[in-house]
Amino acid sequence: MSGKILTPSPRKILVDTDPGGDDTFALLWLQSLVKQGFAEWVGVTTVAGNVSAELTFASACKILALGGFELVKIGRSVVWEGGTIGDAAEVHGMDGMGNLSHVLPDSPRQFAAASYADEMIIDTLESAPGEVTVIGLGPLTNLAAAEQKRPGILRLAKELVLMAGAFEVPGNVTSIAEFNVAFNPEAAAAVLESREDIVILPLDVTRKLILTVEMTKAIGQEYPNLELAQFIHKLAQFMSESCLWHRETGGINGFLVHDAVTIAYLFYPETLLFRRGWVRVETAGNYTQGQTILDRRHGTKSFTNAFVAVEVEAMNLLGILIDDLKRLCSQRVREEVKV
Repeated sequence: MSGKILTPSPRKILVDTDPGGDDTFALLWLQSLVKQGFAEWVGVTTVAGNVSAELTFASACKILALGGFELVKIGRSVVWEGGTIGDAAEVHGMDGMGNLSHVLPDSPRQFAAASYADEMIIDTLESAPGEVTVIGLGPLTNLAAAEQKRPGILRLAKELVLMAGAFEVPGNVTSIAEFNVAFNPEAAAAVLESREDIVILPLDVTRKLILTVEMTKAIGQEYPNLELAQFIHKLAQFMSESCLWHRETGGINGFLVHDAVTIAYLFYPETLLFRRGWVRVETAGNYTQGQTILDRRHGTKSFTNAFVAVEVEAMNLLGILIDDLKRLCSQRVREEVKV
């Protein structure tokens, strides 16, 4: 028997996102893990959601530049004119990043010149079938468009991991619907029909992930002259004030890092517990549009399509997130960025 320890290859990841304060923290967490050698970033696709398609694209470009990832490919949102849910600028700021985008590095990338997200998703998965994990942090418009254009394409992903839905807790955009699903329910329904092993991280667990201002203050104090560290703390301050105003944190001075839970699932899975089931999306209800439904009855089921997170070790997850963000800051100092 060999005593050799096998070192797994970095996980290849494509992120579909609509930055977003919590998206931004997820993207920064992933940057840290890429720099540590645990992940390989094969691309980012942006989607209209928290703010407009143009702004989510611009924000993603700036976030990548902030961490030194200017060479990562970025695609722009497909055009979609439907829906009745407005954006979430009142929560995340007019630019989606706490009105802080002006302090971040400019990017030469142009929205009009970027590839469309659905084509980028198709090309990425076809070029490496079974190798790329797709993370969905926003409305599922791009993923549904890719599936419609090339039926079966999402089956070529190694895994499909979504921050989406609400099951036993209230919604955050209607009384029962979560934003990413409610923004484009038809797209969510189409994606859920694409394969049988989708990983869903709903509000049921993300509502427990309150990252406090005190936690990010420690990062700012440790790296007082590092642009990245100060941005992390300032964004946390803005998002915390927003969450308090919208009564999302029970009076705690912090904010919900919803999307960061997808990164935890992939790299720190011991922090989560899941239930297997069949998830569907209501697309036609007058009052229930965007509701996600999981059948918990004890009848025999011939079909399931998802693993749904039901429990999370919140403090452990948040502690790991802060530690990895500190590692990212340390790496940026070693890379001799402006300090």
